[in-house]
Amino acid sequence: MTATFTRILFATDLSINSTCALKRASELASATDASLHLLHVTEAMSDDARITIQMFVQSEEARREALGTRTEYARAILDERLKVFWASIPEDSERIRAQIDSTDVIEGHPAEVILRRAKELKCDLIVLGAHNHGFTQTFLGSVAKRVLRRARIPTLVVPYVAEG
Repeated sequence: MTATFTRILFATDLSINSTCALKRASELASATDASLHLLHVTEAMSDDARITIQMFVQSEEARREALGTRTEYARAILDERLKVFWASIPEDSERIRAQIDSTDVIEGHPAEVILRRAKELKCDLIVLGAHNHGFTQTFLGSVAKRVLRRARIPTLVVPYVAEG
């Protein structure tokens, strides 16, 4: 039996290393003609950080702008990583680009948001990148471990492989 995927969720931490996982996700999407959904989750701001902003940023508008800038900054980094990725793959990337159905930056707890978004989009595969620490306790990272433990669909954790 051959696995067929129709919707793939690629979750990125925006590290340079996540390009390996994006490459694998796009190869799988291309091979199975699946739609690809890109996701980055910005960590929820702690209560202490929110209180600090409220104490030192007096203007309500300035506070909203400070909080909103986090998502915009993450979006800009994601766009930059995608630009580098598209430049690094063969010219037939237009087909892969056409398979991308959504690109989201969402604030929250990463594992929970990844799992919720996969369910909302009715994805049948989650692709994540592993950290490049080697085979130690921290190899997968806490987010990947949480997603693997709780996912009800296949989840692929792609190791970082240095080019060269």
